[in-house]
Amino acid sequence: MMRTGLIARKIGMSRVFMEDGSHVPVTVLKIENCQVVDVRTNEKNGYTAVQLGAGQAKTKNVSKAVRGHFAKNKVEPKAKVVEFRVEAEGLLDVGSEITAEHFVPGQFVDVVGTSIGRGFAGVMKRHNFAGLRATHGVSVSHRSHGSTGMRQDPGRVFKNKKMAGHMGCERVTAQNLKVVSVDAGNGIIQIKGCVPGYEGSWVMVKDSAKKPAPKDAPHPAALRDVEKKD
Repeated sequence: MMRTGLIARKIGMSRVFMEDGSHVPVTVLKIENCQVVDVRTNEKNGYTAVQLGAGQAKTKNVSKAVRGHFAKNKVEPKAKVVEFRVEAEGLLDVGSEITAEHFVPGQFVDVVGTSIGRGFAGVMKRHNFAGLRATHGVSVSHRSHGSTGMRQDPGRVFKNKKMAGHMGCERVTAQNLKVVSVDAGNGIIQIKGCVPGYEGSWVMVKDSAKKPAPKDAPHPAALRDVEKKD
């Protein structure tokens, strides 16, 4: 069954020591009040999805239309809102809060985020070009990209030609990252390796698209018990 994902905030990187003494580099993700803001159904919208919100936003910083959307579903304004496609069995009640136990240690996940902006970069940094020769007639332009076009025919530069330009600030998906540990009490998920985005940025974590989900993963989601929360 296709489950919903989670919205998390990237805290930073650390390392975890395993039982055999080896250490694993991990990225620490924080789950902050991840609630179901709205749902999409086949009868009303033509598809099934769950709209999640995370964090808190000041009311004065939210537009009137968005405030009405939150007020209609009796949910506090959120700093980040994302929609996840799910199957009909994966729909959740509006207002439900999903915890970090939605993912289990050992499973593989896909993480979507916005890469760090690097500004205007040359081809050696942006596309890993080798650059021109250090001598034999080359002067001043050692880090240039060389020729970009052809001769009279076709007489133009093809689209998508790798050249210098803006680097970073793009939507990036890191696939098949392993969950090392989950701390439901503090809302912490530690994932092996690096995750796209800068510290403090929002990322989307969902089940891996290329590897099967573990059988012990909660279905349709790991929801916080309201009685325990109070």
